[in-house]
Amino acid sequence: MLKGFRDFILRGNVVDLAVAVIIGAAFTQITTSLTTQIITPLISAIVGAPDFSNLVFHVPVLHHVSKAATGVMGPPQTPVPGEIHYGVFLNAVINFLLNAAAIYFLIVLPVHKLIQRFKGPEAVTTRPCPQCLSDIPLSATRCKFCTEPVPAITEPAPANH
Repeated sequence: MLKGFRDFILRGNVVDLAVAVIIGAAFTQITTSLTTQIITPLISAIVGAPDFSNLVFHVPVLHHVSKAATGVMGPPQTPVPGEIHYGVFLNAVINFLLNAAAIYFLIVLPVHKLIQRFKGPEAVTTRPCPQCLSDIPLSATRCKFCTEPVPAITEPAPANH
């Protein structure tokens, strides 16, 4: 029983997942700091409002509700009937977009470029049909779209050294 547990824990994908969660938590702190300390002050310098949480839409209340029943007398963050705090949602959307942009431009794009550099150009597997210009396999002798015969590709013979 312990051998099965040991094999499960030492499997590559479990260890990789654990590392990804830890790095993700650390990266969340970095991106949150980037958005709150650098990007949000830049937005507030341009727009003039660093925090949109005070934006509220008031809906007319159709019936009277006592303050004791709503809990308004309690914690300051308790919602008031008829108030829609869309600014909090707007802050969350801006934070998400800034985090997603930071992750994309600081991690995804550089890693993608690095993988392309290591992998090199991909092998060509298709060629255009001379009649209809559709992509057909290199070894095809007839186009599957227009059914025209296609000249076979003759590969050059390897050079003897």
